[in-house]
Parts: sequence; structure tokens; C-alpha cells
Amino acid sequence: MMDFLEEPIPGVGTYDDFNTIDWVREKSRDRDRHREITNKSKESTWALIHSVSDAFSGWLLMLLIGLLSGSLAGLIDISAHWMTDLKEGICTGGIWFNHEHCCWNSQHVTFEDRDKCPEWNSWSQLIISTNEGAFAYIVNYFMYVLWALLFAFLAVSLVKVFAPYACGSGIPEIKTILSGFIIRGYLGKWTLIIKTITLVLAVSSGLSLGKEGPLVHVACCCGNILCHCFNKYRKNEAKRREVLSAAAAAGVSVAFGAPIGGVLFSLEEVSYYFPLKTLWRSFFAALVAAFTLRSINPFGNSRLVLFYVEFHTPWHLFELVPFILLGIFGGLWGALFIRTNIAWCRKRKTTQLGKYPVIEVLVMTAITAILAFPNEYTRMSTSELISELFNDCGLLDSSKLCDYENRFNTSKAGELPDRPAGVGVYSAMWQLALTLILKIVITIFTFGMKIPSGLFIPSMAVGAIAGRLLGVGMEQLAYYHHDWAIFNSWCSQGADCITPGLYAMVGAAACLGGVTRMTVSLVVIMFELTGGLEYIVPLMAAAMTSKWVADALGREGIYDAHIRLNGYPFLEAKEEFAHKTLAMDVMKPRRNDPLLTVLTQDSMTVEDVETIISETTYSGFPVVVSRESQRLVGFVLRRDLIISIENARKKQDGVVSTSVIYFTEHSPPVPPYTPPTLKLRNILDLSPFTVTDLTPMEIVVDIFRKLGLRQCLVTHNGRLLGIITKKDVLKHIAQMANQDPDSILFN
Repeated sequence: MMDFLEEPIPGVGTYDDFNTIDWVREKSRDRDRHREITNKSKESTWALIHSVSDAFSGWLLMLLIGLLSGSLAGLIDISAHWMTDLKEGICTGGIWFNHEHCCWNSQHVTFEDRDKCPEWNSWSQLIISTNEGAFAYIVNYFMYVLWALLFAFLAVSLVKVFAPYACGSGIPEIKTILSGFIIRGYLGKWTLIIKTITLVLAVSSGLSLGKEGPLVHVACCCGNILCHCFNKYRKNEAKRREVLSAAAAAGVSVAFGAPIGGVLFSLEEVSYYFPLKTLWRSFFAALVAAFTLRSINPFGNSRLVLFYVEFHTPWHLFELVPFILLGIFGGLWGALFIRTNIAWCRKRKTTQLGKYPVIEVLVMTAITAILAFPNEYTRMSTSELISELFNDCGLLDSSKLCDYENRFNTSKAGELPDRPAGVGVYSAMWQLALTLILKIVITIFTFGMKIPSGLFIPSMAVGAIAGRLLGVGMEQLAYYHHDWAIFNSWCSQGADCITPGLYAMVGAAACLGGVTRMTVSLVVIMFELTGGLEYIVPLMAAAMTSKWVADALGREGIYDAHIRLNGYPFLEAKEEFAHKTLAMDVMKPRRNDPLLTVLTQDSMTVEDVETIISETTYSGFPVVVSRESQRLVGFVLRRDLIISIENARKKQDGVVSTSVIYFTEHSPPVPPYTPPTLKLRNILDLSPFTVTDLTPMEIVVDIFRKLGLRQCLVTHNGRLLGIITKKDVLKHIAQMANQDPDSILFN
């Protein structure tokens, strides 16, 4: 008999698509590999160099991920800015310039009219040589809608034809992948290429979506592709997931210019397994990504994001009341958005609507563009809108939001005091109120379509509009009623008391927190955006209030809700299992079910095993001493069995259907004229996790969460009774929560 498994077989130890990895086995294999390299490093100089390069490879990989993520983010930012402006006109001084850069280079522009320069021509100027009158307005309107439809059509067509996985934000799927699930192609090169291109097109189309969530997907694609350059990460799924956690941090770092916020986002929101080593490497990847983006300088303002602001006015204790009100609004908006968006996405999945993604995207784009063009706040890109709302009005601002009376009267310190609102401010308030209604409604139907679509920016826009409206209201209240008891102790006439831009920032944080249920990482991202440590307390108050309110109306954040909608096998670590059920209530087989399918250690032929494999769809099989004793020996995976038997038939002479398979360490001598036996002990897991039939399910659920198990065997007095898989645990949790247990689609 030949033990052909002394040499590793290609494919053994790998996983099929839509299966869960075995964290325990992967970590054990990595420890064995590391132990072997360490032992060999003492034998020769070459082995020592190999050991050092192996230790350094993780840092080198982080460097490459940071460089690639930062470069792609810069490319996306520059392209999206240019294509967004393309809907309104073109630069005759250089077609590659966007509106802002076109007028920067102009010699014929004044500071007051810095957005108007002869080099920048609207479409009406190019087509009918005038920018005045109703016909010019109609031409510009038509071209705006036409470009929006063209960009959206290209985006949805590319996604549909080349990379269906490039749609959506990608964060629900990345959370699922980081928990150990395998979705082949989701982080592949085609997904990366198409997501990068279509993200620019989708953002430029003017739809109510952002690029921040998809940038996390893009960074994780970079991480996954670069993992293939290093053996340590290519061959170990658990190690690869540590890299993907760091890549997610780099994605948020370039999305918001917030490296520390990115690390905390990865830890709080997406990662399932986050050891200390991954924390350091995430920090390094986020740092390199932010540095790369800063070197590219996509916005020309030496900042990493378009809406970076700096406030200097202190806030007052009484203002916590409106900040908490914004938190309540954010929580209500978050809960409303999640319920309505999930209902719409479920309708899309279960009706004919889901079969026509191109038509759906074009209809939504047409509606959005037609409604957006007449209002300057919906016509501009959402990032520019947030930038305008965050802005603290200065002497040189020409925005309608800064059109106050007495605007050039400054206080002794050079600050602008609270002033009565002018005509422009009142006009802007009405337009912003209409923008708020449009954004709230349109975002519900946009998120989840078959194009790359992030949720961070639309959520922040909703909150920023609400915050700015409240901030201007508070400012006017303080100006006209500074003698009221709530104002007179800290707000004297002619002082700069209220900062409307700060309210917009707090509102943005509240709404984003209400939708995603982020807290710590959200506050850090927001203060990295604004550079203002003194505003941490208002941000914390709003973020915490929005989370409490949203949790009271529904426990799930938007990403967890989409995970459940898609039926991904994700075991939420934050939820408590409080039901008094036992392992025997959940295990398969149940009382009236057929017996558990098992393999015996020394009495089954190749034909017997192949019959079991063909008649069942199980991912693995327990191995027992005999069917009578049911004493457990170990557990073998279906994929490993199939590959090993196929390999033995090719490489081992005489293996036929009647050859006996042995899982024992020593096999008996083979009688003459009988087919050679097949020894498969090397693919047997000799230490499968077992629990007794009376183990409470809360302990079983904890074991599955903390060890990342695929399955757990159930015994009684040492005899095998049944098996509990991750899918069984998820179904049981759904059943206990009065949900449909069959909504768990995957194995």
C-alpha cells in the first residue's frame, strides 16, 4: 500500500465557492508553517534570509495596498470631478480641465465672479452661442439630462456585462467575506477594473449616491489581488482576511482623509477577526494610502476631501439641546431609510423589477436629473453641497447661504457677528428644504441598484441640510432675541454666537450614525474631516443619540439588514443569544430524520464513499470507528475526499472501486490478489470540535462566533449523535426571532 499523501495534493485544504472557511484549521496551518520557517532559519544563512523576508512580507504588502488604493482614489476623485462638470459645459482652454481648474488658469476672471470665465463655456454657449434666455436654459437642461443618462447607461451596462459583483457599496459582502465566507470573483481583477470605471460614471451621473463605500470595496480588491504575490497570504484564507481588514481601513482613509477613522471603522464595522498585529498593519496601510492621495492632491487644496473645513468658534452648553435634536432626527431618518430601502430591495428581488436593471437605473437617473437641474443645490455634486453646507461664512464668500445684511461689519476680533438674514439666505433655505425632501426620497430608491453606490455621502447630505436649516434658525433666533434667558448669559448683541456650519457637521454625523450605527469611528472620522478636537462632545452627543433612537426602532444597521436580505451566512458578534435551547434541539438529524451520514475508519470501499458523495450535498462527513459503536474518530471534508480519490486513481496503480479506504494510522497487511488500499488519514481532521447534546445553545453560538467554526459535532457519552453547522445556527437564531429560517440561502 502506498501513502501517496506524503506529498501535498493541489486543491486539498482549499474551499468551494459559497462555503465557509475553517478558521481553526487555517490558523493551525499558519502556525505550523511559521514554526517550520523558524526552525529552518537556524540551519543556514539562506533560510535566515527567507525567515526575515517572510516576516517583512506583511509590511511590504501593506505598503503596496496603500500605494495602489491611494492612487486609484486620486484617479476616481479627479475623473468624477471633471465628468460632473462636463454635464454643464466644457473648458475651451483645455478639455481636460474641470470648471474650477479652467477658471484658475484664466487671465480674465475677477475674485467676485471667480466661477465665470471666458474659457468655460456652457453647452448653450457652444450650441447656440448664448447663455441668456429661455431657449439657452432648455438647451443646458437637455444636455444635463442627456449626459446623466449616458453616464448611468454606461455604468449599468459595464456592470451587467463584465462584473455583476461591482454593483452596490460592497460593504455587506466584505463583512461577510471577512467573517470567513468565500465569494469567488467578488474581490477579483475584473471587479476592481469595472468598479473603478463605473464608480466614476455613477457619481458623475448625479444620482444620489457616494463613492466612499465603494472605495472600501476597491481597496479590498487591491488587497486581495496583491495577496497573490505572497505565498503566505495566497495559500491561507485566514491570513488573507487579516490583509482585507487592513485594506478596508485604507479604503476609508482615502474616502474621508481619515487614517485613524479608517482603522477604527475596520475594527468597529467590518472586521470579524482583528488581532493586534492587524491593528498596526491597518494603521500603516491607512497612513500610506492617505499620504499617496495627499501627494496626488486631487482637489488642488492640499486636502484629502472636498469638504474639509476648520471652525474656530467655541460652542456653548445650551447648544447641546439642538445637537441632541439633530441626533434624534438622524436616528429617525436612519430607521426610516433602512425599513423603506430594504422593503424596496426585497420588492426588486421578488418581482419582475429585478430583471430589468438597466431600465431601472435609466428611469431613476432621468427622474433625478429632471428634478435636480432647476435647483442649484441638487444640481451640484453631493460632495460640493456638503462642502457648501459645512462652510462657515467669511467676508469673501459669495454663496447665497452667506447673503446676510450688514455682512461687512466685523467685530473687534475680526470675526463676523450674528447678522440678520438677507434675501439670499431666505431663498437658500427654501431651496435647501426642497433639496432635503428630494434627497430623502430619491436615496431610498437609488441605494441597491445595479451600479456602484455608496451611502455615506447621501446620508451626510441629508443630515447636513437639516443641520444647516436648524443652525440658521438658531442664529436668527439668537440675533432677534438675544435678551431671552437662554441667550443672554452667553450671547450678547454683535457677538458671533452660533456657527450654522457646525450644526451641518453635527447633523451629517447624526444621519450617518443613524443609518450605519457607527459611533466611535464616526466621531473620529468627523473630527479628522474638520480638524476640530473641541467639537468632539457635540459629535458624540449626536452620534450616540442617533444610535439610541435608531436602535429603539430597529436593531439592524443598513449593512446588517442587507446581509440578512441577501441571506449571507453572517453570524453577528454584537447580538446576544438569550434563548434557553440545547444543542440537541438544533442538531441534525432530528428525531424522525434519517440517520446521520458517516464514514467508517477501515471498512468502506472507494465505491461506497463515491456513492455517498454523489447522493448527498454535505460539505463534510464524520468518521467513526464502526456504525455499531458510533465512536468518533474525526471529520473529513467533501472537497478533500473528492480531490484525494481522483488523484489516487491517476497516480496510484491498481486503485479501483473495490479498494478499501483507511483513515487509521496503521493499516492491516493486504492479502495477495486484492486491490491496493487507499490511506487517507492525512486529510482527516483528528480534533473536530464536539459538544454534548445537553450543551446550552448560547454556549454553542459563542463557540461558533469566537472560533469561526464551520460545524460542530454533538456527542452523548462519547457516541456521535449529530452535527450542527453554521447554517443550522443561523436558521435557529432566525427561528427564535420569528423570522423565516429559509432566508439563509448559502451553505
